[in-house]
Amino acid sequence: DGKAFESCANYKNNLKLFLLLVLVYEVHVYTGTKLGAETDSNVYINLIGTRGDAGKRKLHRSKNNNVKFRRGQMDIFCIKAVSLGDLEKVLISHDGAGPGNGWFLDKIVIKHKEGKEAREVVFPCNRWLDEYQDDGKTERELTANSKYFVKENSSRQWRVQVKTDGDSPEPQECKRTLVIYGSKGRSDEIPLSPQTPGYVFFLPRATDEFIVETGDLGDVYKIRVSCDDVPGFEGWHLKSFRLEELHTKRELNFDCKCWLSLNRGDKELVKEFPAIKEDQKTLPVYKYVVSVHIGDCWGAETFANVYITLYGKRGDTGVRKLHTSLAKGRKFQRNKVDSFLVEAVSLSHLQKVVIGHDGEGYGAGMYLKMVTVRESHDSDKEWVFPWWNWLDTHLGSCETVCEIVTVGRRLISSPKLPEINMKSSGVWIMDITGSDLSNKEDPICLSFIFYGNLSRKKLPLQLTGKAIQIKDELADIGSILKVQVTGPHTELKQPWHLDLLHMKHTGTKEEMYLAFNCWFNPNEDKCVELPALHADQEPLPVVEYAIHLHTGDLKKADATGEAYLCIHGEKTDSGKRWLNSRNSLITFASGQVDVFKIKAVYLGKLNRVLVGFKSLKKDEWFLEKIVIKEVFYPFSAHIFVHNDWINKCSKKDFVEVAIPLKETSVTSLLTKNFDTKSRGRWQTWVHCTQVPEDAPDIQVIVFGRKGKSPVQKVQNLNDNPFLLTVGDIGDITKVSFVLSGPCLGRGIKLHKLRLKDLDTKQELGFHAEAQCLFGEDGSETVTELAVVRPDKPPLRGVLYSISAHTGTLPASGTDADVFITVFGEQGDSCKRRLRHSNFERGQVCISEMRAVDLGQLSKVLVEHHNVGYGAGWYLDRIVIHESGTTDGQCAFLCQQWLDSGVGDGQTERMLK
Repeated sequence: DGKAFESCANYKNNLKLFLLLVLVYEVHVYTGTKLGAETDSNVYINLIGTRGDAGKRKLHRSKNNNVKFRRGQMDIFCIKAVSLGDLEKVLISHDGAGPGNGWFLDKIVIKHKEGKEAREVVFPCNRWLDEYQDDGKTERELTANSKYFVKENSSRQWRVQVKTDGDSPEPQECKRTLVIYGSKGRSDEIPLSPQTPGYVFFLPRATDEFIVETGDLGDVYKIRVSCDDVPGFEGWHLKSFRLEELHTKRELNFDCKCWLSLNRGDKELVKEFPAIKEDQKTLPVYKYVVSVHIGDCWGAETFANVYITLYGKRGDTGVRKLHTSLAKGRKFQRNKVDSFLVEAVSLSHLQKVVIGHDGEGYGAGMYLKMVTVRESHDSDKEWVFPWWNWLDTHLGSCETVCEIVTVGRRLISSPKLPEINMKSSGVWIMDITGSDLSNKEDPICLSFIFYGNLSRKKLPLQLTGKAIQIKDELADIGSILKVQVTGPHTELKQPWHLDLLHMKHTGTKEEMYLAFNCWFNPNEDKCVELPALHADQEPLPVVEYAIHLHTGDLKKADATGEAYLCIHGEKTDSGKRWLNSRNSLITFASGQVDVFKIKAVYLGKLNRVLVGFKSLKKDEWFLEKIVIKEVFYPFSAHIFVHNDWINKCSKKDFVEVAIPLKETSVTSLLTKNFDTKSRGRWQTWVHCTQVPEDAPDIQVIVFGRKGKSPVQKVQNLNDNPFLLTVGDIGDITKVSFVLSGPCLGRGIKLHKLRLKDLDTKQELGFHAEAQCLFGEDGSETVTELAVVRPDKPPLRGVLYSISAHTGTLPASGTDADVFITVFGEQGDSCKRRLRHSNFERGQVCISEMRAVDLGQLSKVLVEHHNVGYGAGWYLDRIVIHESGTTDGQCAFLCQQWLDSGVGDGQTERMLK
């Protein structure tokens, strides 16, 4: 049957031989519905579980289709392998062979039986495996996002009846899916497609019926129906859904009456409907307002498609594309907040979001500050999901998808109170909720520390039940910055979960919900903290600090004992963080670097570190230095030098030393090293409007640190990609557009310019907004744009003043067009026509030239076209400086003729 190998295994342990069962894994591969999603390549897979992996296997022959991996198709393959335990990951790849090698993989579902238990594991992908799309990878590691362990007799069969309304258009080829949600979980995506080839479903006024199978979902409470976004799809007017469980004859009705269309109704292709039950209240449907906050840094914007999934205590929304922003202007731009409506059956309390982009188009990477979500436009509170990081294949965490757990809820706007009430005193009412205690006589002892901008206050608490309420003025601490929870301070006999801290001030009416959502376990000194969530203020990010402790390479420098440290910054401090576990010691070896990681609300600029150490054996510890790195925000390394011994005064007391900051090194960005060497091939997008029909060709030159590209033609201005081959010119610094014909009557409006390296997948952006190629009046012949990189500002634009001094010899002047190219340490200006035409004997003609900063000027090339009566010209010198200043003038002496009939007959001169 074409299989490359069978697998078997045996494990020897304590002289006993264990034989693992060989299982048949049924692999369901779903190819996406995007244009060009199919592939002719050879596809390989490796299944990875808790007991090992199956090895790389070629997917030879589809069990259900003659031609495999077609667009919108599901193919089934069988793989025999030794039991892998719980499946955790899948490695899927292709070899790029065949004419249509790119592949868009939707997901992989793996089904198998082990004993009496049937298992089904879903591995979502929803990405390209294509060297010319997305991030250019042809291999992906997929992680299981849902697992179903179902007994043989626990599957359920449903009769699904779908009614289409009378004004629905004639059905078109479009994948339609159903997902059923119940109290025990959710179904997989169920395709609503005909079992009989050629049968047409979803005709106007038709009722269509399907038989589908799911696991035991429990009490069903909602369904989600979706259509794929395919070109030319006019929509589907859905009237109703009816589900009947065939075994119990239980019936569920869903009143739909809505359009699934991008140009009708709510302009959505995904809809959710709650189950209508006579004995229960129908769940509400909310239009969640999802706000995406883009950061204020270079390259933060994105032009990719962005997707999000909301998760709550009651299910999830499924993946939703954020396509229509409620804010004006282009979405996902730097320092902008875009809001989107996501309609879904109530999720109850939100817990997390998964947000990412597909990497398509130019400028795909984005810097995401946070996501906020409220139940509707009328809600006065919103959930907060802070990220403060890149979603980029080459920057920050080098991922384009992230999962963000909520830090809590806050008021959307500050309470509007009379001035007298704002100054009145009041108390904070604080409700703390967590898991129940099985033994009420054994309380949990924790400390809640409230940090303000003036001081802090510590409240030791004994928690004896699931909820406790405390009241405190928190006087004199100022505006709350963060809340820290430490403990437990006594021996814990059972794990305890801290859910939520709800704070409300009786005077100012300020309110916040901090979702700690963490466990306190036995034999653990825990310290967790969250930022305060004030209305109209961005919460401080939670930062991971990597602490590198350098023990000196000296004799007897190592030591064993207990140790802690406390990091101090301009905003606040981290609190005491233990480096050793409870009831255990830590050893610092001579010449060794020990690395610890802590999470804390952003401390601001660090200034000192307190280190505490105690050794019962009276060890002396030589601490050389401490290096603290802020892993993602704001990419800094702080060095604290001690270079001294830490001595013990007694067996009981800690010796504490304060080490001031020695120096800080800032790397503006964590950048991933490019795995592949660039061959200088860049996919290019240019989008312009107001292009004259008779416009001459436009040429482009790309400049880098090591040189410049050949002159190439701009193949189109309508946002369709074309290839630029620039060669080995180093890091690109700017792009110059050059008009090859006469000047235009007006400028060409430039909207976008983006470049993407086909090998490294590096992307470059340019600030094109409000730019006109060749000036607003079209009188210029060159326009330059500086590259915008996420890690540094672009080269500045400079307006150069160019003074041409014509000599005083007889007939020195010229009526010819004069051109100049200015060279500097950062490239050249390209050939420019000096717009002033009065090059008369003894005159100084001043022209202006706008260009990207050339750095220190080195030479100029002056020439004329030798056209017209008296074209010959005697040039004395050229003087160039930045307009608006007389500093830094550069003079280039010539004192020669540019005349075909005089001297050496040259009409161009290189002046230095």
